[in-house]
Amino acid sequence: MNIVPTKQLDRAIVNQFFNDHWGSPQMVVSTGIYNCSELDGFAAVENGQRIIGLITFIIRGSECEIISLDSIMENRGIGSALLHEAEAWARQQRCTAVQLITTNDNLHALRFYQKRGYQIVNVFPNAVDKARQIKPSIPKTSSDGIPIRDELLLVKPLA
Repeated sequence: MNIVPTKQLDRAIVNQFFNDHWGSPQMVVSTGIYNCSELDGFAAVENGQRIIGLITFIIRGSECEIISLDSIMENRGIGSALLHEAEAWARQQRCTAVQLITTNDNLHALRFYQKRGYQIVNVFPNAVDKARQIKPSIPKTSSDGIPIRDELLLVKPLA
């Protein structure tokens, strides 16, 4: 596995990754509407250009916001490696914190980020209803039956 900037990959391959794993490259959260295939990021690749994980982010002032993180193989360190790379990049850009938004049902993400120093700092009740007005394909419940309603803001200060 190699970690490479997404700008080094064919845009069509990055776009296809988002279509295959997220339904589209569009991400709708409280902070905005993003085309993830156009954002800065890093990809974990195998065998040349086969993407096995991808993280995207933006810089706003002194904060880096992670917009997406996806690993297609669990428990192999792919997500951790991508997050580490993004945090290192944010430090190089003189960011003082990294933040992200996830939904209330995403217990896997909440576990993952909190183990790596992220803290829940805000909850946006019913924010996903607003996002569904823009992106109706967002499901109403998770695969384990949890209603998808709220967004949670997690932040990690960078030292």
